[in-house]
Amino acid sequence: MESDASEVLDLARLQFALTAGGHFLFVALTLGLVTVVACLQTKATFGGGELDARLVRFWGQLYVVNYAVGIVTGIVMEFQFGLSWSGLTHHAGNVLGATLAVETIVAFFVESTFLGLWIFGWNRMGRWAHLAAIWIVTLTAYASAYWILVSNGFLNNPVGHRVEDGRVVLADPAAVLTNPSALLAFGHVLAGALLTAGFFMAAVSAYHLLRRTPEWVFFGRSLRVGVFLAFPAAVVTAVLGGLQMASIAVLQPVKSAVFRHDTAELARLQAELTARFGPGDYIPSEAWTRGGALVMLIAFALMLYLTLAGFVLAFFRNAVFRFRVWHVALIAAVPLPYLAMIGGWVFREAGRQPWVVYGLLRTEDAVSDLSPAAMRFSLVVFTTLFAALVVLNAWLLGRHARRGPGDVALGRDERADADTDPRDGPPVGPADALPAPRY
Repeated sequence: MESDASEVLDLARLQFALTAGGHFLFVALTLGLVTVVACLQTKATFGGGELDARLVRFWGQLYVVNYAVGIVTGIVMEFQFGLSWSGLTHHAGNVLGATLAVETIVAFFVESTFLGLWIFGWNRMGRWAHLAAIWIVTLTAYASAYWILVSNGFLNNPVGHRVEDGRVVLADPAAVLTNPSALLAFGHVLAGALLTAGFFMAAVSAYHLLRRTPEWVFFGRSLRVGVFLAFPAAVVTAVLGGLQMASIAVLQPVKSAVFRHDTAELARLQAELTARFGPGDYIPSEAWTRGGALVMLIAFALMLYLTLAGFVLAFFRNAVFRFRVWHVALIAAVPLPYLAMIGGWVFREAGRQPWVVYGLLRTEDAVSDLSPAAMRFSLVVFTTLFAALVVLNAWLLGRHARRGPGDVALGRDERADADTDPRDGPPVGPADALPAPRY
């Protein structure tokens, strides 16, 4: 029986790691791209030219694709709490249930409603109302991320609670909402999302410029936007990451000691925790904790050097349009933000073990009472579904990105298409009037 319980625990942790990590990949690009699209539309609304409007439509369509597939992964994630982690919801649901409920209201009602208005409001809403819609979508996306990180921050640093009859009860909402573990992570994630969007924009633009696209003006502008966004986002991400590391040393000294490979400190902390909580192994996996941190730091160092060089190169027209080595490097660098995010997430979560709620609830006590066969079946189903969604999203993004701004469905005026006489041939798109590329 003990071996069955251990297997169920390992499978449940693996399932949550795969699905939560997979969902995080969508969230990062969504948060970053919606901010870019909102800023581009603001410029276009305040007197921008046709190019600004086309930038909004093209990058907005890629954002909608990523959001649409990502929302499905978020819905699937909700099932895991009741299926695999009933002990967590039973013990800490009084706190986590409130924050997750607010996040659901924000994401699935407010954000989705206004995103629908923005998608279908092109050529129907006034320009100011349409601009307000995308900014509401952006701010609610931020709010959704904040509430999720409030929940996660409580797992890493439980504050504002009291324990009654073995259950965690909310005692101080303000302390939960201002948890330093949540606030620092929130800023870090937002900056990382902008960094991801910058790399994505730069890579797509570099791909088209490398192919000598007729849309050279469009993608030259987009490449500059991506590069000029990525560098300051990388700096802010680094600063907030450093603050988090300092905070971890105080809030989770075991994780900090594992990262620093301080064996003497680990021995001291193990003895201290054993005396406090009873016999057990309170040292998280060094391979996962230090490995995740090293992947994050190496990927981030590469991004920082690349964005610094790109920030300088983007000021030179010839480099933007002709420096093919740079274009190839930008395309190859697309996985770096995702590697850094996944590495950082593994460090944050694996380093908390053996606690699911730090110092309050062990992971082994939070897992549901399931058979190994049921857990294996759940793992296969969830992992297969998430893998299919990740592949589908990559294919859709690649397909729409390769087509370029001349074939964008978002914002197309169906009324103009309906008024076109078929005998006149297909409607002329904005890309058809572009001059031949000059470099």
